[in-house]
Amino acid sequence: MKVLILTSGGDAPGMNKIIAQLYRRFKTNLYACVEGFQGLIENKIHPASIFEPLKYENEAGSCIRSSRCPQFKTKTGFAKGLENAKCFDYVVVLGGNGSYKGCCELGQNGVKTVFIPSTIDNDVDISEYSQGFDTAVDACKYVIENVMPTMQAFKRCAIFEVMGRECPKIAKEVQLATKTDYLISSIDDIDLIKISNLINENYRQNRATSVIIKERLISPEELMGKLSALCPDVGIKYVVVGYLQRGSKPTRKELTFAKSFARLAIKTIKENKKSSAVIYKNGKFLTI
Repeated sequence: MKVLILTSGGDAPGMNKIIAQLYRRFKTNLYACVEGFQGLIENKIHPASIFEPLKYENEAGSCIRSSRCPQFKTKTGFAKGLENAKCFDYVVVLGGNGSYKGCCELGQNGVKTVFIPSTIDNDVDISEYSQGFDTAVDACKYVIENVMPTMQAFKRCAIFEVMGRECPKIAKEVQLATKTDYLISSIDDIDLIKISNLINENYRQNRATSVIIKERLISPEELMGKLSALCPDVGIKYVVVGYLQRGSKPTRKELTFAKSFARLAIKTIKENKKSSAVIYKNGKFLTI
C-alpha cells in the first residue's frame, strides 16, 4: 500500500500532526509531495521519512511545504499531476476549498483520495471545522490581550487586522472571545461616524478602544487617515496580526482534532474505501 500526502494552499497549524500520524502508521509506504499540487505536477515526490515528520508534529507550518498552484487547474498541469498520482494507492490532500476541488478531480479520474480540511479560515464548505482555526483564534486573542494594556495606559485606539480572506469567522470568533469594542467583518460595518464616536467617547471616559477588522476590506492607510481626522485627540495604532495566526504553535484542541482527522483517514485507507473526505459535523468526525 503506497500512500502519498500533500499540503496545498496556505499552511495551517495541525498539518504536521496529521502528517506524523500517517507516518507512524505507514512508515516507509508513506511518500510526501513537496509543495502541494505544484510538486505533484513536477514529480517532486520523496519518502516521507526524509522530512522527519515526527520531529515537527507539534509545530505549525508544513514540514513537506505547501504552495498555491494555478497550473493544476489547466488541462496540461492536471494531466501531469494525474499521471504521477496514479503511481499511488491513495493520495491524501490537506487544504481548503480549492484543494478539495483538486482532490475531487483526481478522484473522478481514477485516483483514490482522502481529503482533510486544513485552513485557518474555517471556510471549507463540507465541514464545520478545518485544521488551524482554533490556533488562529488563539493567536489573535494573545495579541489583543497583550497590546490593550499599553493602549489603556495612553487612552489610545488599537485596530487589529486579522486573517480570513473572504470569510469573517476568525474576526467574529475573536470578537466574542475578547469582547472588543467594535467588529468590522464586512464592508457594511465600516461606519466611520459610529466608530469615531465610540473612540472619542471612550477617550473622554479615560478608556482605550479596541477594534477588530477582517483583512481585505479597506486599506489601513485609508481607514487610519479617516479615523485620525475624526478623532484628532486620540492616538490610533494599526496592528496586523498576520502570519502569527498560521505560525503559532498548535493549541491542545488543534492537536487533538488533528489526531481524530488522521485516525479516520488511516481507517479509510486500511479498509480500502472509495475516495473520501474526513469532516467534522454536529460534534462528530465523519467520512463522506
